[in-house]
Amino acid sequence: MDLSRLLSDDVIEEYLGSGPTLVWLLVVNATAFLVGIRFYVETMPSVPTFLWPLYGDSPTALALATLSFATLLPALGGRVLDSPINRPLTYLHTLSFVWLVKYGLWTFVALNLHPELYFGFDQQALYDYWFIVGTHLLFVLEAVAIARVGRTTRGALGFALALLLVNDVFDYWFGFHPPLRYTPGLLLAVVTVGLSFVAVACAGFAFGPTVARTE
Repeated sequence: MDLSRLLSDDVIEEYLGSGPTLVWLLVVNATAFLVGIRFYVETMPSVPTFLWPLYGDSPTALALATLSFATLLPALGGRVLDSPINRPLTYLHTLSFVWLVKYGLWTFVALNLHPELYFGFDQQALYDYWFIVGTHLLFVLEAVAIARVGRTTRGALGFALALLLVNDVFDYWFGFHPPLRYTPGLLLAVVTVGLSFVAVACAGFAFGPTVARTE
């Protein structure tokens, strides 16, 4: 299954190859990053500053994605699908993809493990459940777009998996998991680790034959 085929060449060129739409996407991502930081800001002082990227899971995903899309700015005027790729960019695009997929899916799972605390149709639930779940599932679409314009390697995939697992240890072994309305138990921890492997496996499929390239 080639996930990159979910977005055609024409769609990628129309939206990522156009200056106004690419800049619009960067602004939306930057705004969403700030909204995400607001979710963590009250608890961030208890976390060492240099570990904030591991603590702010979704904002980190958005920051990485914004950097990935920003690398397309020099390619405007040509085909973004043919934009040059080097080793640092393969790592950036791979990290962006796996963080987006993992925490897009993780948020859906985490909120639905205890739907009585989040699910509903009142005004608060419209944001706390529907808006948050909906926007996080859009992370997956952004990840697919990054796979269409990026490349990966076995080394980048291995590095991404290692960092995701370090993040899992940080979240659940040391207790720096995202603030939730319930205390995460073993089930969420196991699911989170599983999603690390799922995200990297999806990257292997989505980036397609580029995985076979050596570094």
